[in-house]
Amino acid sequence: MASIFSLASPSSLLTNHSSNFKGNVRNLKSSTCQFPSKTNYNNHNTVQQQRKSLIVASSSPIPSAVVSSNVRYRLDNLGPQPGSRKKAKRKGRGHAAGQGGSCGFGMRGQKSRSGPGVRRGFEGGQMPLYRRLPKLRGIAGGMHAGLSKFVPVNLKDIETAGFEEGEEVSLESLKEKGLINPSGRERRLPLKILGDGELSVKLNFKARAFSAQAKEKLEAAGCSLTVLPGRKKWVKPSVAKNIARADEYFAKKRAAAAAAAGGESPETPSSTA
Repeated sequence: MASIFSLASPSSLLTNHSSNFKGNVRNLKSSTCQFPSKTNYNNHNTVQQQRKSLIVASSSPIPSAVVSSNVRYRLDNLGPQPGSRKKAKRKGRGHAAGQGGSCGFGMRGQKSRSGPGVRRGFEGGQMPLYRRLPKLRGIAGGMHAGLSKFVPVNLKDIETAGFEEGEEVSLESLKEKGLINPSGRERRLPLKILGDGELSVKLNFKARAFSAQAKEKLEAAGCSLTVLPGRKKWVKPSVAKNIARADEYFAKKRAAAAAAAGGESPETPSSTA
C-alpha cells in the first residue's frame, strides 16, 4: 500500500480524486481576497481617527497657511465656524428646556394663547396714543392743502438781484440770475410775486399770480404786470359744453345789464305848481 502511494505522483492523485472540478490544476493561481482582512480594517480605523483629529484641530484657530497646505476640505469635514450657530429655544417643552412651565407667555390672557394676538397700537379699548395726540395742520399733518402751489419771490429779492430798467422778470430770468433754484416737485410750480420790500426800477413782470400788496406796489412804481394763464383742468366734453353755454348766457346777461344802465337817465324831481 505504501509502495502504491510512493509511486503515484501528487498531480495524479489530484486528478484521480473524485471532484466536480474539470481542468488542469497547474493553471490555478492564488488570488487576493476582495474583502479587507483584519489588518486592513485596522488600517481603515487609523485613517478615520486621523481624519477626526484633523477636524478637531481645524475647529481651533490655526494659521491660514497651515489650513491651505494641510487641510483638504471634504463633505465629512465641512462645517460652520465655531460660535456662528446657536440652538433655538425649545418653548413649551417643560421646565427642563429652561423656559418655565408657561414658556415665558404668562398664565392667562389673549397674549398667552395661539393666534394673531392684538393689532399694533391697540390699548385694550381705551383711546390710543395716536388718537390722543392733536392733529397737525397742513403738510405736517399729511394734508395735501399744506403743499405749496407757487414758487414765491419777494420784491426785496428782485431789487437786490440787479435787474435793469425795462427788463423782464419771469421764472426763467429769475433762474438765470440765481435767485431761485427749484428742484423736485417745485420745478413744475408757477411763479408768484409777493409784496415784501420795495422796488425802485420799472420792470415787466410775467407771473401766474401777484399778491394784493405786491400788485399795489408794482402799479405805483409803473411796472407792467402780465398774469400768465394756468394749466386748464381736464373735464369731460359734455361738462365743457355746459360750461361754455353758461359763460355765453351770463355774458349776454351782463351786456344787457350794462346797456340798460347806460341808457337810463338820472331822474329829475317833478316841480309842482
